[in-house]
Amino acid sequence: MSYSYPEGGPTADLLVEAKGETLGEAFAQIALGMFNMMTPLEGIEEKDDFIVEAEGTDLENLLFNLMDELLFINDVDFYVPKSIHVTIDFENLKSIAICKGERFSATTHEVGIAVKAVTYHMMEIKESPEGWLVRMVFDT
Repeated sequence: MSYSYPEGGPTADLLVEAKGETLGEAFAQIALGMFNMMTPLEGIEEKDDFIVEAEGTDLENLLFNLMDELLFINDVDFYVPKSIHVTIDFENLKSIAICKGERFSATTHEVGIAVKAVTYHMMEIKESPEGWLVRMVFDT
């Protein structure tokens, strides 16, 4: 389970690549990679629990909608998760993200880059014998 920022992403955008034993773990790592660039996660405490749900028409749409909902929660309620557990219902193309974190505070947290939107650009979801690989570009 990990996330990284590989070379070759679009200029002025954020490319995140994530791996997980399950697709839920890979989706969670993509989200943590996005949030870590917005606010370094080492400064976030697991004070609050919040749940984000999403539906999709296929796996790419499900990933897009989940990341869009997580970004919305951050934009509206200022929540930043430090840990995320994602469960995926493949049959119904639904996901539930159980998050632990806290509200962003400019007085106690570091400000990173602003993520404006999630995109389908360069999106990739692949299953292999080692697990799942997910790539996603965020508009900054």
